[in-house]
Amino acid sequence: MSSHVSSRIQNMETSATLAMAAKARELKSQGLDIIGLSLGEPDFNIPDFIKEAAKKAIDENYSSYTAVDGYQELKEAIVHKFKRDNNLSYTPQQIVVSTGAKQSLYNVAMAVLNPGDEVILPAPYWVSYRDIVKLAEGVPVEVRTSIEADFKITAAQLKQTLTPKTKMIWFSSPCNPSGSFYHKSELEAIAEVLKDRPEIIVVSDEIYEHINFSSNGHCSIASIEGMYDRTVTVNGVSKAFAMTGWRIGYIGGPEWLAKACTKLQGQVTSGANSIAQRAVIEALMAPVSSIQYMVDAFKNRRDLVLELLGNIEGFKVNIPEGAFYVFPDISYYFGKTLKGQLINNASDFALFLLEHAQVATVTGEAFGDENCIRISYAASEETLTEAISRIAKALA
Repeated sequence: MSSHVSSRIQNMETSATLAMAAKARELKSQGLDIIGLSLGEPDFNIPDFIKEAAKKAIDENYSSYTAVDGYQELKEAIVHKFKRDNNLSYTPQQIVVSTGAKQSLYNVAMAVLNPGDEVILPAPYWVSYRDIVKLAEGVPVEVRTSIEADFKITAAQLKQTLTPKTKMIWFSSPCNPSGSFYHKSELEAIAEVLKDRPEIIVVSDEIYEHINFSSNGHCSIASIEGMYDRTVTVNGVSKAFAMTGWRIGYIGGPEWLAKACTKLQGQVTSGANSIAQRAVIEALMAPVSSIQYMVDAFKNRRDLVLELLGNIEGFKVNIPEGAFYVFPDISYYFGKTLKGQLINNASDFALFLLEHAQVATVTGEAFGDENCIRISYAASEETLTEAISRIAKALA
């Protein structure tokens, strides 16, 4: 009985990435040869040394409830990781381990936002940001970026968007869905805008930090002068270590916020999975070079996809510097009729590709940009070549 469903759930959007993946699975079950490029999930197996750590944890009977904010040893490993990779000096009291980075983001929103607080979301943004903010009774304020600017908000745009109600700004770098990467100079310009508004909290989602093709290397905004005490750095192991199903995410941030997130989590899920936590200790303590083979493969795939899409009329693509997505502008096709189907927007285009090319992508509308689609290249080069060949034939 839908009348019993709360208004907050009725007003919530279904995750477009998960919805398209479900649709693709449904069509596959009907015997159709669907190529899925909709989910942000590495196609690699988990490194063996992480598997061995999990097996050892089982043998050593790590089966009891864990501390709400995570094993002390894991929090110390996260502290080590932040110092090694991000030049950030946190204490274990500033770390909270959660059931995936998505829960970490939700915790932060619920711990900080009051009704009516505004949260700036540079668009395109990850599909769940908007609804998480709304669930916390915040007000999402979308700031449109452009493909010419590599889908990154400028300091001038940020300054124009600030209001007395601005409470937070959320962004990811490298970005899902665009693969954009904020360089240190760009983060410094953002920090300069925010220096006179110390009450504004920055949420920096860095889940893709290691899948980074920039010669300059990753930079965390919390390492910029004046930003440490007002930044929450969100990360996890699902992308770089191919551990999506293990559901471990974490934050580093001000101790007052860590305590608030722990308080909330204690009433919702309590501590994250014990075996997964023990395995993540080994993952984070290992040198980053242990996963370089995955990063190299993703870069090769990116280059292949950009080359192939460049041969298709109507695809406008920039060069993403991280993650494993391309976010082409396909507005060229709006208003055109393809195989009897009128294309009005990105959603129509994504459904057209699913039906006529049997390739699952995701509409950019879910990410705050109605002119684009997201294509994940977390698949083999053979699969990507076949998928884009199908797209080209469907559009010919």
